[in-house]
Amino acid sequence: MKVEIERLDDFGRGIGYIENKICFIENALPEEVVLINIKKTKNKYIEAIATKHLKTSSLRIKNICPYFLKCGGCDLSHINYLEENSYKEEKVKNLLKKFSNLNPNIVNKIQFDQENFYRNKIVLHGKNKKLGLYEKESNDIVEIKKCFLINNKINEIIKEIQKTNINITEVLIRTSNDEKFSIVKIIGEVKEISQLRNLVDVLIINDKLLSKNDKIITTIADKKYSLSATSFFQVNKTLTKKLYDIALNEVKKMKPHRLLDLYCGTGTIGIYVSKYCHEIIGIDYNESNINDALKNKELNKLDNIKFICDKVENRILDFMNIDFIIVDPPRAGLDQITINNLLRINAKTITYISCNPITLIRDINILANNYKINNITPFNMFPRTHHVECVCVLNRK
Repeated sequence: MKVEIERLDDFGRGIGYIENKICFIENALPEEVVLINIKKTKNKYIEAIATKHLKTSSLRIKNICPYFLKCGGCDLSHINYLEENSYKEEKVKNLLKKFSNLNPNIVNKIQFDQENFYRNKIVLHGKNKKLGLYEKESNDIVEIKKCFLINNKINEIIKEIQKTNINITEVLIRTSNDEKFSIVKIIGEVKEISQLRNLVDVLIINDKLLSKNDKIITTIADKKYSLSATSFFQVNKTLTKKLYDIALNEVKKMKPHRLLDLYCGTGTIGIYVSKYCHEIIGIDYNESNINDALKNKELNKLDNIKFICDKVENRILDFMNIDFIIVDPPRAGLDQITINNLLRINAKTITYISCNPITLIRDINILANNYKINNITPFNMFPRTHHVECVCVLNRK
């Protein structure tokens, strides 16, 4: 069946029409004409994959990844990188038009950096002596020899782990942003690991620590951060500083007396802006994150920041007289209790960091009762995938 592609959807799939029914097509770009294999038919839509390209888009590039269309790691590695960035910027604007009355001109130019080898962390899965990433919509393993999203140090470590694999079921690998230090956590059966011991700084196998240290140190600008295997930390080694700088610049302008850092993780953003605040309170429900945050506080020799281990919605009721609030919630966005209390506290500025523009827009629609939505800056923190991160600055009316 022949289909002409009109545009991309929010997940990077081509959109065409079959007898006036919308069709979402993998590996298809605007202006292409493709033959398709239908994967799923529903009442309102069809899902398919392009099997042959009768007309090829000028946006298409030669894909360098041998696992494209197999693993679920990336879905935009067939499109020109500048066009990928334009697509993500337009996606945020289109979502604003669709789900709000806000002017799409509040969306700034997208921020981006290198397109490949940017990730400082990966989790691989194993089965039947194969180690790699899950196949799309499946638990089958696509064996990975080299991934173009992760940094060179991690690819080097993967090669060594492949040699030790007897029956590994899961591997977590992470490095410092400068790739000098690394952590490997393995679940499963391995053989001789002497070379692996020499290659990595922290080695954990089946929850047993086999190295002297259980943490590594990474940096963002002049701040140091302690990372364990389970620490929450931004995975883009090149762009995180630019993202945090938006919050930093707003804090610099105000020099707030009290700043509330909600969903603070390991305290990274609060610590990053700490020089310009009198007092910072970070809240996160994850005990491991808070333990790391306390270590990061010591590492940076700070005495103006404290951390609370609890759910944000449980503790936000306790606060008033806050000048500045930073929120960095999970993909589900803010719950109603938190939104109600943000409106009650009525801080002068809120900086909202979001990994899901749909829930961001939902939440700022409500916050717009008290706040002017000053701007939204998209960040391409996950190149070659359809994901886009945003930072939104809200100023009290």
